[in-house]
Amino acid sequence: MAAVRRINTAPELALRRALWALGARYRLYRRELPGSPDLTFVRAKVAVFVDGDFWHGRTLAEKGVSALRSTFRPAQRAFWVAKIKRNRERDRRQTLELQDMGWVVMRVWASDVLANPRAVARRISFQLRRRA
Repeated sequence: MAAVRRINTAPELALRRALWALGARYRLYRRELPGSPDLTFVRAKVAVFVDGDFWHGRTLAEKGVSALRSTFRPAQRAFWVAKIKRNRERDRRQTLELQDMGWVVMRVWASDVLANPRAVARRISFQLRRRA
């Protein structure tokens, strides 16, 4: 697990390049904000998280617990399912905290960014224009 990158991942870099090409300027990893968003747009108060599909439970969100359980071997199943559930709960908590502070929170899946970073960047850009 030490090899798993926390910052400057390939999806983050692809999204940053796409946003920069659209003229969007951002700040990185604001530690004073709950969850340290990957990208922040301070004037518009938009926080963007690029969530890894595995660690943030995309399978759990889209297909349910039974699909997530089938991903793991029986010996580690309980540990990983509980961990991913905790991660999703932490994400929800951080999102609510940011929203209470007046921020719009956008969570995007890393695989969606890798598949089409420009489309994700356009969604974010649209939100920025709405908040301007």
